Amino acid sequence: MEEKPQFPMRINKYLSMRKLATRRGADELIGKKKVYINGKPAVLGSKVNEDDKIEILHSRNPQKMVYLAYHKPIGVITHSPKRGELDIKESAMLKNVFPIGRLDKNSHGLIILTNDGRITDHMLNPKFEHEKEYIVTTSNKLRTSFKKNMEKGVDIEGYMTKKCTVDIIDEHTFNVILTEGKKHQIRRMCSNLFQEVSELKRIRIMNIELGKLSPNSYRAIEGGELEIFLKALKM
Repeated sequence: MEEKPQFPMRINKYLSMRKLATRRGADELIGKKKVYINGKPAVLGSKVNEDDKIEILHSRNPQKMVYLAYHKPIGVITHSPKRGELDIKESAMLKNVFPIGRLDKNSHGLIILTNDGRITDHMLNPKFEHEKEYIVTTSNKLRTSFKKNMEKGVDIEGYMTKKCTVDIIDEHTFNVILTEGKKHQIRRMCSNLFQEVSELKRIRIMNIELGKLSPNSYRAIEGGELEIFLKALKM
């Protein structure tokens, strides 16, 4: 059962909860005098009650939301590149979109790129348990106990990972489906089970599949695929 919202509530939190804007986006709208509470312009920090009338004055040319499936190559940084490193925007030569989530430098595969900040928490918050699927290759042969131990959860530095689904492809390769995304989680899980990852590729996020996208290429998420994706995010 979802927790009932508590009022009075800050206007930026209210607009975020109603999926009308991110909190930062709400603050920008308030600063531009585009948000009204009971007919009066809102100010930063304004609070609203459940029965207040909230209005947003939209521009004539609202921003079009963009959703892209991108194949991040090995060696490309997802966030905060250091000097000499290449990030997704530079590699793919894309503007006005940002990656949702991370994929470490030495891994490759699917990343969702968008300009829609509303979906960030809905995708990344582990409480929603959205599936992410990977194909993993190890440099040493998989132990006979690997599948059982991986699926039941692995203790990584005091954190017990959630149960996952593992399918063994061959003696060096397996497929794994997770519903969480701790930093370097699969590599750390494998290391604790005495397996060394030599290649990690993400092939699916929720209903979005990497398919035959080549490294550093992208495609639009649209039509029925987008409808299913946003519905799963409750957007």
